[in-house]
This record gives sequence, structure tokens and C-alpha cells, in this order.
Amino acid sequence: MTTYIPSLTLPSFLFSNPAAAILLPVVCGTAVGFSISPSDTQRQYRTLKQPPLHPPGYVFGPVWTVLYTTMGYTAYRAWTTGTTSFNPETVALAKQGATLYSLQLALNLIWTPLYFSLHQPIAATVDILALGGTVGYLAYIWGQVDPVCGWLLAPYLGWLSFATYLCVGSGVLNNWDFKQSLSKKE
Repeated sequence: MTTYIPSLTLPSFLFSNPAAAILLPVVCGTAVGFSISPSDTQRQYRTLKQPPLHPPGYVFGPVWTVLYTTMGYTAYRAWTTGTTSFNPETVALAKQGATLYSLQLALNLIWTPLYFSLHQPIAATVDILALGGTVGYLAYIWGQVDPVCGWLLAPYLGWLSFATYLCVGSGVLNNWDFKQSLSKKE
């Protein structure tokens, strides 16, 4: 069980300011996405064996932009609703959620480099499993602060479930060795 850990939690102004709360995950996600050449990630995605039902590469950018925007709005809503409550338990849950949110954002942002830059499908799978568990728990915690916040995280959880299937599927189909699979195709 996680509690509020200030040293692991983003500063409160990133939760209390709607623009900052929404832009933070969008900007960070975009920065990570562009820190690795988009053409390289597209090439790698097409080169690796993918499981059935994998979407075309161009789908990921718009989907993640919507998810990051919703994630940021949810953080703002849960924080402002929770920390202005007269109920100390609600305040504590909002702050606990802020720590979980900060952790899930870090887990989210390291997945792309693990998968595409470092070619580590096992580490990427461990990361996305931890991410899914953290977001599930976050939805539960912030859902107690404001039920709408729990439901706002449902599409994110759904996409993470699908992304986990894609991550594990590509790992299995490429014998958990992306470096070898990519070098064979070049």
C-alpha cells in the first residue's frame, strides 16, 4: 500500500493548475516520443513481428495524446477536489493518489526507451505490468476522492491492457530478443 511520499510526488502546483496538469503528461510524452527518432520507432515497429490485431503505427500518437490529456485533467480534478475537502481522509487519498500518479507517469515515460531504444522487451514488459497495476490502484484511490476520476482513468487502463498484449506478444514472437530480430531484417 502506497501513501503520500512528498519526495516521490510531483510538486503540488503541477496538480492545482489545470494547464500545468494537462500539459505536463502531454509535453513529457511528446518529448520522450521525439527523443527517439519517430522514423526509427516506426521502422522498428514494422520490422518486429507483431501479434494479431496490432494497429498501424500512426494510431499511437493520437491515442496517447488523448490519454495524456485525460490523465492530466484527471490529476487536476482529483487534486483540487480532494485537497479542498473538509474530510481529512479525502485529502489523504488525494495526496496518496498524487504519489501514485507521479510513479505511474515515470513508469509510462520509461517504457518507450526500454522498448525502442534499449531493445529490452523483458524490461519493457515488467515496466508495463507495474504501470498497469499502479494505474489500476490509482483509479481505485482517486475514484474514492471523486468517482468521475476513477472512470476517467478507465480508457487508460483499457489501452494499457491492449499495450501489454502487444508488448508481450512482440516479445514472444521475437524470442524476447529485439536486437537479433532487428539485425536480421536490416
